[in-house]
Amino acid sequence: MAKRVLKEEEESLWRMVVRDIVPLHPSRLKSKPVPVPTPKVEAVKPARVSLVPPPPAEQDLSFRALLARPVLRRARPQDLRVGVRSPGLDDTSWKRLSRGELKVDAKLDLHGYIVQDAFERLLDFMHRAKARNWRCVEVVTGLGSGATSGLIRRELPLWLQRADIRPMVLAVVHPHAANHGSVRILLRTKRR
Repeated sequence: MAKRVLKEEEESLWRMVVRDIVPLHPSRLKSKPVPVPTPKVEAVKPARVSLVPPPPAEQDLSFRALLARPVLRRARPQDLRVGVRSPGLDDTSWKRLSRGELKVDAKLDLHGYIVQDAFERLLDFMHRAKARNWRCVEVVTGLGSGATSGLIRRELPLWLQRADIRPMVLAVVHPHAANHGSVRILLRTKRR
């Protein structure tokens, strides 16, 4: 008797939970349900993957078809890291930049700024550098002192990864191994 009462309560709770559910795509309700194929016990042969999608009229938009498609990843720009050589940078430029022998065209000092103001100044500075076709610039962030300081120094690599700044930058290095409070940035230039 008690099991029966529990089962009835469980069913009534289930009906209360499910009663307000509305399908996301009512038009799909009219179509026939996709039959689930029974798995056959055979030797599994590797399937050939076609990178060319079928024409739009023949595309199967079911969830199973989407899962079966190969994942095509778009190439994204290489992550920018301070002191690491980027692909496509020639040896001479990299050595001159990393040794500090490359002439600095302009310098931006971000000491004393709050993070938002520092970001806005960097953004303006980078766009000015691109417009003036500068090759090498230096950005001084400072080391910071205290437990919560040095935010600008930590945020700078993330700012340089932004989609509007990253295409301008070839490489980033610290001008001196002992001083991590400034970076030199090698920029892409337009051909003259």
